[in-house]
Amino acid sequence: MSVYKAEYIWIDGTKPTSRLRCKTMVIATGKEPPVWGFDGSSTNQAEGHASDCVLQPVFQCPDPVRGGADILVLCEVFNTDGTPHETNTRAKLRAVAEANEDLDMWFGIEQEYTFFDGIKPLGWPDNGFPAPQGGYYCGVGADEVYGREIVEAHLEACLDAGLGVCGINAEVMPAQWEFQVGPLGPLAVSDHLWVARWLLYRISEDFGVSATLNAKPVKGDWNGAGAHTNFSSAAMRESIDACMAAAKALEPRHDLHIPLYGAGIEERLTGEHETCSYREFKVGVSDRGASIRVPWQVARDGKGYLEDRRPNANVDPYDVTRLITEAVAIAEKG
Repeated sequence: MSVYKAEYIWIDGTKPTSRLRCKTMVIATGKEPPVWGFDGSSTNQAEGHASDCVLQPVFQCPDPVRGGADILVLCEVFNTDGTPHETNTRAKLRAVAEANEDLDMWFGIEQEYTFFDGIKPLGWPDNGFPAPQGGYYCGVGADEVYGREIVEAHLEACLDAGLGVCGINAEVMPAQWEFQVGPLGPLAVSDHLWVARWLLYRISEDFGVSATLNAKPVKGDWNGAGAHTNFSSAAMRESIDACMAAAKALEPRHDLHIPLYGAGIEERLTGEHETCSYREFKVGVSDRGASIRVPWQVARDGKGYLEDRRPNANVDPYDVTRLITEAVAIAEKG
């Protein structure tokens, strides 16, 4: 009998930052991946006396690690009564996205991350620190960038999987990198980002290195790691007035967004290292010290998009795209 392997991937209930979990089903060729289950008591999603949780496939793509006919299957988590599990943030986004399809929201998320070799960033000396930040951002050369072979393998895996990854670059802190996903709709960009994160972890395994989304992986005078979120509606892509209305709608929601923008945000959004303090809200043209940046070309062209610079690298993309979509809906629909 001909078969293929389906790697089921889901988001667990770990706090304050959810983790990815996965397991494999061998399926007869020609059959679709079925609804499956797992032990929620081992993933912080159930008690031992009622441990069953349900995996509902929602997105699938080729598996670039195993190759052939094998696939990756991203799932939503449901309770056994058919209701979304309380940790299922995709279900909350799904409702908001469907209610606001007329906005035609596009998102592009810049996912920063840091490679670690044991307890220290990859390539850092065993004792002490590398040279101060300055030459690492978009750098080249073995003395300035660490882990490029992993980054290239991850990029190829994402492209082979058909994910909407549109770029990569070395970041400001050595051993820190970024990949970008989008522009895509809110559900698609979030699904693709979660699968791209899974591939990052999985590819890093083969190199004996770990990748972390910690928002401040190294204390002190080093950049944190974010997930800057670029967004636009159809109206914003035609008018800067719509862009500024969206920015204005985000301001009174600042205290709603910050707690959902990733654990450790107070360590990253300090007002230094290209951030605005989490205690304030600021909009600025070409200002990387603003909460919401208006790109210079948007100001020039009189239309385009905005960048929310507040989300942490460890943010749940289902949360950030939902919150921003809600704010744009307020701006455009009242």
